Amino acid sequence: MSTPEYLRPLEIAFHENASVKDALQMKKYMKDKFEYFGIKSPLRKEIYREHKLKYGLIPNDQIKEIVTWCWRQPQREYQYFAMEFLGRVAKKANEKIIDLYVYMIAHKSWWDTVDYIAANLVGTFFLRYPERIVELTDQWMASEDMWLQRTCLLFQLKYKSAMDMELLHTFIMKLVESKEFFIRKAIGWILREYSKTNPDFVINYVENNSLSGLSHREALKWLGASK
Repeated sequence: MSTPEYLRPLEIAFHENASVKDALQMKKYMKDKFEYFGIKSPLRKEIYREHKLKYGLIPNDQIKEIVTWCWRQPQREYQYFAMEFLGRVAKKANEKIIDLYVYMIAHKSWWDTVDYIAANLVGTFFLRYPERIVELTDQWMASEDMWLQRTCLLFQLKYKSAMDMELLHTFIMKLVESKEFFIRKAIGWILREYSKTNPDFVINYVENNSLSGLSHREALKWLGASK
C-alpha cells in the first residue's frame, strides 16, 4: 500500500530525523513490541506542528485510509501521529468514527496507544453520543479483549464530576477477579483520578470492595501523596 500523499512529507521528516540509538532504547522500553524511528516526543511534536501548519489536519474524506495506513506501519511514530491528529478533531467527529477507534484499540495494542484512545477519543465520543455507551461497552466487556475492557475502565478518565460511578462500578465488579496487570492497574488508576474530585467516595469505595493489592494501592496513591 503506497504512502498517501498527505503523509509523504511526514514520512520524509521521520526518516530525516531518525535516530538508531534512540530507536533501540524506545523499542526496549516497549518490551520489543514495536519498531521506532527513534524520534523523542518534543521533536516528534515539532514535526507534527510543522505538518499541520503546511498541510492541515487529516482530510475528512481520507481519515479511515490514512489512519489505517499509519496503523499498518511498523514504526510506532505513525500510530502516535494518527491518534493524536484524531484527538484534535474528536469533538467534531461523526458517529461512525467509533468503528475506527475500535480498530485502533484492537490492533497493535499496548498501553501507549490504548490509554490515549480511551481517554481522548472514546471518552469524547461518549460525551457526544451517550446513548451508545451501554451498547458498546457491553460488547467490549463481553469480547474478552483485555484492551477493550481496559477502555471501558478508562474512557471516563477526564470526566471528573461527570463520572458515572455506578457504571464504573459495574465494570470493576466484572473485572475485579482478573489476573491481568493492565486491568488491575486500570481499576486503580481510574479510582485514583476520581479521588482528585471526590476523595471521600474513593476511600469508602476501596474500604467496601475487595480489590487486588495493585488496584488498592493505585487507587489511594494520590490521596497519600496529597496529605
